[in-house]
Amino acid sequence: MSPETLRPLPMASTGCSCCATAPVEDRAAAEATATSAAETTTYPVRGMTCGHCADSVTTAITVLEGVEEVRIDLAPGGISTVTVAGAAAPAAVRAAVAEAGYTVADA
Repeated sequence: MSPETLRPLPMASTGCSCCATAPVEDRAAAEATATSAAETTTYPVRGMTCGHCADSVTTAITVLEGVEEVRIDLAPGGISTVTVAGAAAPAAVRAAVAEAGYTVADA
């Protein structure tokens, strides 16, 4: 049996990293990496009311060791959610949120 031949999508550029086809070996390695994706932890945060608030918290958390990604679902006037992907220590994330001027709410 021959290896699977991948064809580019119609109109796809072969120079684009998101549209270019990868050899089967590279795709298998990428899938293995994706399945071992970092854990995520969600924190309820009070006091964030706008995009600037979200940017401040994102900047404070992103610099922590082990953080791979920060996502914020802003709820102006309510409790926003901050989701951190990676192996960052929860105490460090809470401290970073506090240093940015916000409060992690009790669950």
